[in-house]
Amino acid sequence: MSDAAIAEKDLGNAAYKQKDFETAHVHYDKAIELDSTNITFYNNKAAVFFEEKKYAECVKFCEKAIEIGRETRADYKLIAKAMSRAGNAFQKQGELKTALSWFQRSLSEFRDPELVKKVKEMEKALKEAERLAYINPQLAQEEKNQGNDFFKKGDYPSAMKHYNEAVKRDPENAVLYSNRAACLTKLMEFQRALEDCDTCIKKDPKFIKGYIRKGACLVAMREWSKAQRAYEDALAVDPSNEEAREGVRTCLRSNDEDPEKAKERSMADPEVQEILRDPGMRMILEQMSNDPGAVREHLKNPEIFQKLMKLRDAGVIQMR
Repeated sequence: MSDAAIAEKDLGNAAYKQKDFETAHVHYDKAIELDSTNITFYNNKAAVFFEEKKYAECVKFCEKAIEIGRETRADYKLIAKAMSRAGNAFQKQGELKTALSWFQRSLSEFRDPELVKKVKEMEKALKEAERLAYINPQLAQEEKNQGNDFFKKGDYPSAMKHYNEAVKRDPENAVLYSNRAACLTKLMEFQRALEDCDTCIKKDPKFIKGYIRKGACLVAMREWSKAQRAYEDALAVDPSNEEAREGVRTCLRSNDEDPEKAKERSMADPEVQEILRDPGMRMILEQMSNDPGAVREHLKNPEIFQKLMKLRDAGVIQMR
């Protein structure tokens, strides 16, 4: 390594710190002329171009630094640094995918903790940007209509493809989850259907079909108590809805399962088990057994209310 080249590099560094970029270039060029095999000189010159916002030139010298670094088997951290700087140059130009590619290359050389964090954030941001760019309610409606046509023909797998695409195109539309739930029920994928029903209800608590479809799915699973609860929730939205009323009547007529067997089956439900393991809930249940009137206060807490309803539907407790 040439002492004269190092001296020129040091002069370039001093000028860089003073933001005298023109002088810095002069010294780095002189260092390269004296020793063309030192990756640091190219890296430093790329840094000057970056500060000058001359991003194309910056990337060019980063690539040259990588080339020289490979030829001379330079420290992998220096090669990673050149790749990372090229990524920063592309990021400044708004070319995020290209920037991410350079950052990932840099991490393959050296896993700098800060860059790891930055890459994760960029990947997340890019994925979200792609998702948002894909949203198109008009195309979602077209996909839904095509799905409905296949559904009416009984071609449920084809209907599913269109409903899936509709949901991707308009993920906040509660109706789409309801339609897909109906299709999943026909395909006997009941758990996924229930998930779509719950999503539908969450996105639009007033959309009554979400509750009715949930009830229908639970009826298909012979979960009569849970189905009845879904239909009752529908009636809470619209007391005059005949489909929900008939659903409740169907559940009452059909729920002829032995109470002890039903309770035994419900106790195997992981959610029920989790509630019963909760010390706070055990204390509430004990209090309720000693003082039935105590339940009124607990029902004011939405979280406890939901847990008590779950236990009621499972046949673990009785509530009127």
